[in-house]
Amino acid sequence: MDRPLHLFAGWQQWRRKATGAQKLYGAIVAQTRLPVFYQAFGVPDTLDGRFVVLSLHLFAVLHRLRREGASQAVDLSQQLVDLFAQDIETVLRETGVGDLSVPKKMRALAAKSANLLQSYEVSFTAGDTAFVAVLAGVLPLDGEAAEDAGKSLASYVKYVMEQLDAQRVPILSAGKVEFPVISEESVILLRDRYDD
Repeated sequence: MDRPLHLFAGWQQWRRKATGAQKLYGAIVAQTRLPVFYQAFGVPDTLDGRFVVLSLHLFAVLHRLRREGASQAVDLSQQLVDLFAQDIETVLRETGVGDLSVPKKMRALAAKSANLLQSYEVSFTAGDTAFVAVLAGVLPLDGEAAEDAGKSLASYVKYVMEQLDAQRVPILSAGKVEFPVISEESVILLRDRYDD
């Protein structure tokens, strides 16, 4: 089977038998796989680029759940974070990291992922300039390309947040989420809509 990157492998096979959290995480992964992020947004279609896009979608959903505060939302958030960690472990194994070094690399990646999600939250709350700066800093790009992609992604995440606000936690817990339909043309419209 031809799979260019293994970061999102295997989710369709068991989706019908999956729990609500697994279905929700699968939907996050499916959105992350859209080519538009790697074409129109300027994110490199590499393991690092896909990791950033995946972590941003996860952040958007976790942000929505955090604002709810109910125990159901807290439980779902933890399950999503656990699935994210399992996904990263699978990627490490599939990219050739030896079994003996996986636990050490997993601890480092888990810490990095937690710090990344926290930096998204802090910078998002601080405002557009801070959020764009964090995104530009984590993207595997340099200079103007990083800033442009960061601005586009920041605009997109704000739009996703608006969409998620209308979605109730019991629906999300059942694994149903509606991300916005995004196209190459809409990237420019989003930047115009949310630019200062």
